[in-house]
Amino acid sequence: MGADAGRPADAGRRGELDVLRALVVLGLVFFHSALVFSPDDDFYVKDPRTTDAVTVLAGFGVVWAMPLLFLVAGLGARHSIRRRGARGFARERLLRLGVPLVFATLVLCPLPQWLRLRAADPGYDEPYGRFWPRFLTVRPDLADFPFVLEGDRFETGHLWFVVLLLTFCLLLAPVAARLAAAAERAAPALRRRPGLLLLPALPLAAVNALLGMEEGFAGWNRWAYLLFFLHGFALADDERVRGATRRAAVPVGVLGLVLFAGTAPGFVAGDDPFTARSPWALCTRALFGAAGWCWVVAILGLLDRPGLPRARAERGGRAAVLRYLTPAALPWYVLHQPVVVAFAYGVVGWPAPTAVKYAVIVTASLAVILLVYEYGVRRSPVTRFLFGMRTGSRAPAAGTPPRPDPRLPPSS
Repeated sequence: MGADAGRPADAGRRGELDVLRALVVLGLVFFHSALVFSPDDDFYVKDPRTTDAVTVLAGFGVVWAMPLLFLVAGLGARHSIRRRGARGFARERLLRLGVPLVFATLVLCPLPQWLRLRAADPGYDEPYGRFWPRFLTVRPDLADFPFVLEGDRFETGHLWFVVLLLTFCLLLAPVAARLAAAAERAAPALRRRPGLLLLPALPLAAVNALLGMEEGFAGWNRWAYLLFFLHGFALADDERVRGATRRAAVPVGVLGLVLFAGTAPGFVAGDDPFTARSPWALCTRALFGAAGWCWVVAILGLLDRPGLPRARAERGGRAAVLRYLTPAALPWYVLHQPVVVAFAYGVVGWPAPTAVKYAVIVTASLAVILLVYEYGVRRSPVTRFLFGMRTGSRAPAAGTPPRPDPRLPPSS
């Protein structure tokens, strides 16, 4: 009883989730390269030959990958608020997310849109230098919050993730202390009854069903991601909840597979599953939302296994890998889609089998992203700042105890 009676100390950064986040971002290169050959998705560049197999395989990724990125971001927000306080957290996120958002919108996002126009119309010959200012001709439009700028050519493209994440962080900051206190009260019940971990599946199912799924946001409603983010902040690093998640991982994972299989008829036949209001479409979206929650809980539990003591875990190759991968995820994400689209534009016209073209797009894109990150981003303070990375020695060294936020409940 003694060790369990109080609240266990937070375990610090979960290295396995940092690695998984980086792998998910690199996996987006495979995912978006596959969309070049999908008959359903309105990707920037399309190959003349498409296959339905891409749609099926993509479904296995979208049900968990982006939700997991938001949950890991929420977990990072918990550590950041403990270290900086709510106001410091808001300022830090404005810099670490806002700067790359503005920079990439100005420099990277116009290219895929320009290539879309060239791919769709062989007669389109507008120079990029003339297209660029037209892309940036925008007007305010609050109806699509938080995407508050509209334009005939303008889009945030793949940076929708950064827009939503920055919005969620700024919404969280003023209520972080109250949310953490509520999570502190809920954690003991989750430890005793792991089945309560399924409860968030209900609001996720409702949000997806009633508000509709959005193809531009990886098949989820934008506000469904907020629930994953808040769970990451409030509960994902509490050892009592982690223990319950470990125990529930296998049965919840099996349930997730069953629910996901239940969406197949709705996606294959019937009304538009993303927006239709028919009972069949509503049910499909609800099952998808619930399945996504189950998959994420299962992944969290299966990856969370008691490891080495902290002192040993921070030595050697594992620590070096973590130090490299942890800050790389955001720059990789910012870079990946323009690179994929550029290579796809050059490859789709080849008289080669689909598998060869896909392999070339993936391989070339990965090589360029990793090389640009290594030699063009991480080694210069200016580019580190533009891509949301720390630029100096202010980041705490490994093992440095965090400065607690007095408005949050104590961690022990």
